[in-house]
Amino acid sequence: MKQLKSRSQDLRSLFENSITIEYVAEPLKAVKADADIREIINWMELQDFDVVGVETEGSITGYVERSTLRENLRENQSGKCSNYQQVFHPQELIAMSTPLMKLLPILQQKSRLFVLDCNNVSGIITCGDLQKAPVRMFLFGLVTLLEMNLLRLVRLYYPQDSWQKVLKPDRLEAAQKLWRESQERNEATDLLDYLQFCDKRELVLNQPELFNKLGLNSKRSGERFLKSAEHLRNRLAHAQNLVSGSSWQDLISLAEGLERLLIHCEEIEY
Repeated sequence: MKQLKSRSQDLRSLFENSITIEYVAEPLKAVKADADIREIINWMELQDFDVVGVETEGSITGYVERSTLRENLRENQSGKCSNYQQVFHPQELIAMSTPLMKLLPILQQKSRLFVLDCNNVSGIITCGDLQKAPVRMFLFGLVTLLEMNLLRLVRLYYPQDSWQKVLKPDRLEAAQKLWRESQERNEATDLLDYLQFCDKRELVLNQPELFNKLGLNSKRSGERFLKSAEHLRNRLAHAQNLVSGSSWQDLISLAEGLERLLIHCEEIEY
């Protein structure tokens, strides 16, 4: 049975052409340049803001950090916010129209970015904003495409149901149980369709000739990477914290690795 292939390039194109950082950015709250820093620190602590913009004559001209203001208070200094504001560095700025796809590698190097809208700073993006729905949609799309391709490779490398002799008996029984339940509902298709992510991973990694084709160094490294992908899929499916037990840098590296692996998968033809 010939399988239709969804491409990672199609997913990337969707997010490059249709979804920009506008959908994950937060408005940058601002305070008056002549506001007293003692009052602003209290307000920032209540709002749990680490940084706020500084507004001069109706425009945000810079920003202050709560940590900097606190440090000056500890030194018994006070004054206006304008005395402590920092100017926006070009490397801290990103255009509102920037595709969401281009945001991930930038945030791997920076903890926050200020958003430009028509040459005015109006928003802010932090790594925490990667928890939002558009990013989750993209990541879930990557993992789903990967699982589809793993199944395609199983069909390709295990003709005539030869995979059943390789899969562990308990895992085969689990798939058969799901298949029989679907039969009872008159929904059953191919037994292969009832394999779980871990089953597809094991079957693909049982083919040494695939390591080089998939850009994997070894079965061990491939297993480690695919388990990370499976854990990400589970966190996405259950709306859990994306970096639980990990870091944003690790998550972004994983997303980049998923894209590379997908490209390798799609290059393997029947």
